[in-house]
Amino acid sequence: MTDYDDTNRGAIWPNDRMREGKRDPQFTGSLNVDGTEYWVSAWKRKVDAKPGSPSLSFSVNRKDQNRAPRPESQPESRDDYSDEIPF
Repeated sequence: MTDYDDTNRGAIWPNDRMREGKRDPQFTGSLNVDGTEYWVSAWKRKVDAKPGSPSLSFSVNRKDQNRAPRPESQPESRDDYSDEIPF
């Protein structure tokens, strides 16, 4: 039996873990691009969407990267500092 090369291929399946009332993807799967593995999430077009809208929209995230927490908000940097101290 020969090994199958799945480079630059992917597949999605119906999401059997959808939660009612949530915006979970309707399909999930994986994708390989040049040897890098990705998770794929996909949603079908809404019934009332315009005929020219995409039939499927999707998002792709690398499998080997942990999702980093959102950075805390940083105060805006000020470029108008002067060397003089006002007191």
